[in-house]
Amino acid sequence: MNMQTKPEPFSLQRRKAGGGTQPLTHWGFANETDRLTDVLLGDPAYLRHMATSSLSRKHLRENPSNIQEAQAQHKELKAAYENFGVRVHTVPPQAELPMQVYTRDSSVMTPYGAVITAMSQPWRRGENYAAIRHYESLGIPIYDMVTAGTFEGGDFNVIEEGVLLIGCGGARSNEEGSRQVAGWFEDEGWEVRLAFIDEYYVHIDLMVVPIAPKLTAVCLACTEPAIVDWLKAKGHEIIDVPFQDTMALGCNFMSLGGDRVIAPKSSQTLIGQLKARGFEVAVVDTAEISKTGGGIHCMAQALKREG
Repeated sequence: MNMQTKPEPFSLQRRKAGGGTQPLTHWGFANETDRLTDVLLGDPAYLRHMATSSLSRKHLRENPSNIQEAQAQHKELKAAYENFGVRVHTVPPQAELPMQVYTRDSSVMTPYGAVITAMSQPWRRGENYAAIRHYESLGIPIYDMVTAGTFEGGDFNVIEEGVLLIGCGGARSNEEGSRQVAGWFEDEGWEVRLAFIDEYYVHIDLMVVPIAPKLTAVCLACTEPAIVDWLKAKGHEIIDVPFQDTMALGCNFMSLGGDRVIAPKSSQTLIGQLKARGFEVAVVDTAEISKTGGGIHCMAQALKREG
């Protein structure tokens, strides 16, 4: 992408019905493993530990998050992006939106513009409106908005260029919402695979996240074997993230492209595997913030990647 290209005008629905939408020239990406130049993060100023999933509910009951420590961990996460030269854009915090730090839930970036999702929990739906306002301030057009059901960004998984894995757990992304998004990208000529997962796992990016071209981290213990076979048939090498690490959001990391990754301190197996392959890994302790319901991948929205 050419940095000199003039950004396209903001639009609330850029998607062309039936397909044929042109990729953005200034924002977006072809895949999730090219070099990351711009990322969207939240601000944990008003973060609260709430029961957003069975995992966060368990932590809330047994060992609630230390919010001050969680906020400090998020500051370290932001610094890790900046140290890698990534431009960090931050959604302005709002007291009414305590989970806004998870910027992948309320929207998802695509090559054609941002998709505004439809959050399943009523008290989080304001995050969708905040996302629209922020995309307008950045000059990023909206591809479209989910209207058929519920759908959240952690279930939108670009495996490689033109190949999309969509999660459907029923509780957070339901079948109607997932199929609506799938249909849009099938119209654009993408190969789309629906993954029906147990709602316990919340989103597909708990268990499957791309690392680099043809290299994907997968929790084999909780991922449907047919999905693993599908990835392998595409020539993907799989790094298995153990179940215990995965439940601590250890498979929820961020690829920055160029063999660079930001990974949670808890995911020692993955970190060891990546370092053995020559990756530069920024290790960030996110244990306290992850108690509130998400990991590094959940807290980041790639706005622009360059091949």
